[in-house]
Amino acid sequence: MNDTVYTGRAAHDAALDRGWLLGHFKPEGDPRHSQDLEIKWGVHPPGDTRAAWVQGERRTALLVLISGRFRLDFPHRSVVLAEQGDYVVWGRGVGHSWEAEEASVVLTVRWPSVPGYAVPADPPPHSTQPTAEPS
Repeated sequence: MNDTVYTGRAAHDAALDRGWLLGHFKPEGDPRHSQDLEIKWGVHPPGDTRAAWVQGERRTALLVLISGRFRLDFPHRSVVLAEQGDYVVWGRGVGHSWEAEEASVVLTVRWPSVPGYAVPADPPPHSTQPTAEPS
């Protein structure tokens, strides 16, 4: 792609790459390619949960509620986003998981864009309890 301008529709484009709109995983030369930042448009049905607890996080993240009711679980607390525009920020090293308590749309921004963080194809059952951090 030679153009430095890209226009799209989040719902359509997100479906092509597990919700991610921008990050290291987009092809070089695509204006959506970035080593610095990742952006995700997440559309979640009620009861949708993260497949596995995130451990050893090397990024900082911001999650903004667009619609619905969305809960994030951290090692020592849970945060419920219930009103449009509610958001939470967490830093490197903070494990987490999540659940859509209602049908929800969220926008997630993470930095930097780090390869290798995909959930395994056959993840373990969801747990709200973190396991030991890797050494």
